[in-house]
Amino acid sequence: MTSQSAATLRSRYVAQAASDLEENRRRQKELEERLSVLKQEEALLADILTLAERYEGFADASRLPEQVQDEPAVAKAKAPTRAAARRSAPAKSATTTTAPKAGAKGKSHQPLLGDLLAELLGRYEEPRPAKELRDELLKKHPDRNPTPQVVRNTLESLVAKGRIRRHKEQRSVMYTLVERNSG
Repeated sequence: MTSQSAATLRSRYVAQAASDLEENRRRQKELEERLSVLKQEEALLADILTLAERYEGFADASRLPEQVQDEPAVAKAKAPTRAAARRSAPAKSATTTTAPKAGAKGKSHQPLLGDLLAELLGRYEEPRPAKELRDELLKKHPDRNPTPQVVRNTLESLVAKGRIRRHKEQRSVMYTLVERNSG
């Protein structure tokens, strides 16, 4: 093997290693972004499990909120003790400060997603689909970027709490805010 062919072979190895390294870093970044989304969904699902546990004692349908009576029952949570552990690892975003968080929730500096969605729904008389609510949320709160599934899950948790009402029109699901009576 000549020194010229050895140098050519070496430069090919270097180029391939550099390309592989670049691809590896790109895939790591994709996985980090996906992990962040999964952590947000995990926190929401933990909250939904907690909510399901609260309604577990409502065996009598007349005691359930009006909206839930016509809907299928939420499956009973199998591991309620995991919910607290999940909430102890909140998802980090690019806008999260490095200051230590006070209290168990630690998210008091931002309004809850459910509160933001309920506020958006309160501006409309007619039912709104989850997709439109998410699009409007992204416009009004560019620092928030929940996935469509997180928005739907949050809306469903608000339905279970009796704060909003679900409407089914053919294959579409729409939501409206439940009016609070002062009496």
